[in-house]
Amino acid sequence: MTGPKLNEYPVKRPGAKRLKVTAEQPLSVRALARYVRVSPTKVRQVLDLIRGQDVQRAREILRFCDRDAAEVVGKVLDSAVANADANHELHDSEELYVSACYADEGPTLKRWRPRARGRATRIRKRTCHVTVLVTRLPENDLARRRTRTQAAQADRRRRRAGQQAAAERSATQQRREDAGTPEEVEGAIVDEPTEEPVEETTAAATLEVTDEPVETVDTVDTPEAEVAAQSEALADEAAPALPADDEPKTKEEGE
Repeated sequence: MTGPKLNEYPVKRPGAKRLKVTAEQPLSVRALARYVRVSPTKVRQVLDLIRGQDVQRAREILRFCDRDAAEVVGKVLDSAVANADANHELHDSEELYVSACYADEGPTLKRWRPRARGRATRIRKRTCHVTVLVTRLPENDLARRRTRTQAAQADRRRRRAGQQAAAERSATQQRREDAGTPEEVEGAIVDEPTEEPVEETTAAATLEVTDEPVETVDTVDTPEAEVAAQSEALADEAAPALPADDEPKTKEEGE
């Protein structure tokens, strides 16, 4: 059983009755390949895959179909689209779909093969005529498709804008991390650190902890003799005084 044979566009054959194209019966453009050396049964299995599909979708199906008949059907489909563009000003192939496609049986070639006991077996090499019709999509389908396309484009633009904004935020955050936060930068510029010598602070802490006063000797501007004298004086004052009875006796007194 072949596919449904829908309306065909008016043929220019002498004596043929022309069909009127109305709103209920849209224009269909066909392409025909005759005497194709393929069995019609094999071609019909491929035509069942693209019947009712958009032209773009049908081309994708035929491109990835693993049957040899898909190449022939693809050529007929391209021819139908070219006819619609050249003869009926249907320039946009995205608005077309495969409204009908069928394969009629053509003449069969008889061949003979010798068999046992002097007999012969007949070989039938079948042919077919492949027909593909393309039609413009209805207006409501085209409106839905345009709406869907516009929504997809708006979604892509919104996603792209979000990605750009995220990239800018990450770049700004990276720059802030490299240069420091604004508060740290302002503090580093305005607030000048106070100069407190470490030696003076340490000396003050030492004086607070020690109970006895510590006398220091200034060795920077005094001569060496004065420094030595001051050191001896401090040593004499720090040495304990011996009692009178314990004073060491001289050699004469001992004798």
